[in-house]
Amino acid sequence: MVNLVWLLLLLVGIITAALSGKIDQVTVSALEAAELGIAVAIQLMGVMSLWMGIMYIAEKAGMVQALAKFSSPLIRRLFPSLKENSPAFGPIVMNLCANILGLGNAATPFGLKAMQELQKENPKKDTASQAMITFLALNTSCITIVPASIIAVRMKAGSISPTEIIGTTIFATSCAMTAAIFVDYLFRKRHGL
Repeated sequence: MVNLVWLLLLLVGIITAALSGKIDQVTVSALEAAELGIAVAIQLMGVMSLWMGIMYIAEKAGMVQALAKFSSPLIRRLFPSLKENSPAFGPIVMNLCANILGLGNAATPFGLKAMQELQKENPKKDTASQAMITFLALNTSCITIVPASIIAVRMKAGSISPTEIIGTTIFATSCAMTAAIFVDYLFRKRHGL
């Protein structure tokens, strides 16, 4: 359905440009947008490589386990159904850390690993467990303190102040995460989980 909407918007734009005699601007804009897309992707590769490297070093240095133990009281309250020494805690913590730093792409491998570990502990393999639902809610709504990817895109686009979005990002993502935790709690309470 979304693809159909995009196709419709594209066709309306091209037809409008042709009827108004500005079809050459469509070609120029398409080429400029393609060039900007490649430039942004290359710059994001650098930012992502930096943070993925830092995360990898932290994981190998044992900081993941230390962070998991440090945050264990909070994580245990959010995931009461998990076993005491669940191997899912490490990837969950790393996923949340990457999301907090605004590195959604770096968070993805940790999120996939966390879901694999949560699935191993899931008694009903064809249904998402309580912990999986909670993790999904946290992953999609996690607070972002440093929106690194967005700052990189704004820098590449020539923003005068690419970091001015930090305050509003913290506020908006705090509200989203609070709402997600609250709704997850209500869901668990209502269904006796």
